[in-house]
Amino acid sequence: MLFFFGGGWHSGSPTQFVKYCERLSVRGMVGIVADYRVKSRHGVQAKTCVEDALDALRYITENATTLGIDPMRIGVGGASSGGHLAASLGTIHASDPAAPKVMALFNPTTVLAPIADDLSDAPSGEFEKMNARYQAKEEHLRALIGLEPVELSPFHHVASNSPPTIIFHGTNDKTVPYESAKLFASQLKKNGVFVDLKTYEGAGHRFFNREPYFSQTAGELDAFLLGLGWLE
Repeated sequence: MLFFFGGGWHSGSPTQFVKYCERLSVRGMVGIVADYRVKSRHGVQAKTCVEDALDALRYITENATTLGIDPMRIGVGGASSGGHLAASLGTIHASDPAAPKVMALFNPTTVLAPIADDLSDAPSGEFEKMNARYQAKEEHLRALIGLEPVELSPFHHVASNSPPTIIFHGTNDKTVPYESAKLFASQLKKNGVFVDLKTYEGAGHRFFNREPYFSQTAGELDAFLLGLGWLE
């Protein structure tokens, strides 16, 4: 499992997922945390963060034998903007030879642009409110991302070749709305992709890295991988 830290494509540290890597290593998996360029340290836009994430995944795939990794069992994970990177690899870059075989997403940013009526299961009032929010942020997102927002929006690129996915999200997340996780999960299901959305009532953003949530999410990730035959 290759993990990407969160921080709004602006900051953050690879140490965010060290505990998950340690937990997986005990179970016989190789856990890797990746560093990547961010705006505060390198002056880059989100499109560069995604490019770095893809480079990291390709490097691990190409060097799988040296790293002691099964190249057919490489998954990606991440939180918030790091979840966006992981989700981008499994949607926008799902046709890449190194595309991930699993996604583990923690309060991920997966919707960056308005959604067409026929792609949403949200109630009409909620749907209109959500789209208005994305439209209001369009200029800001364009500058932050370096592309048209829809080009880097995982939701808009889901297809049948996206990998099995587990999503961890809190209902009280003020940074990445819980509704976006429901929409992303629904879109995966519509395309025949197995997805398990784990809902944490009352939990906010970045809830997963502290107790009791860490033990819960780590256990649920273990069960998810076990169900796929990745763990014994």
